[in-house]
Amino acid sequence: MTRFRVDPAVRAEVAGHGAALLAVLEALPGFRSGELGAAADDEGLLALLTTWDGVGAYRRALGQAQVKIVGAPLWVHAVDEPGVYVSGE
Repeated sequence: MTRFRVDPAVRAEVAGHGAALLAVLEALPGFRSGELGAAADDEGLLALLTTWDGVGAYRRALGQAQVKIVGAPLWVHAVDEPGVYVSGE
């Protein structure tokens, strides 16, 4: 999960970048699901939640050139906090 702090005036634009990134991620091996959501009580906070076959698939995906290019306009808004969680532990 990655959260993004954005100016509410550009939230729709940033959400568009998130949708574009999800489209790229969906085509990569190991991708299971993903969604972009907005906080109900904070109009400047978005979250991207993706599920992968494992940490390795996630890390390989983030290393892809297309992910870096399409994700760049989104990553600049990322909140600096842990973003990878493993279920079952």
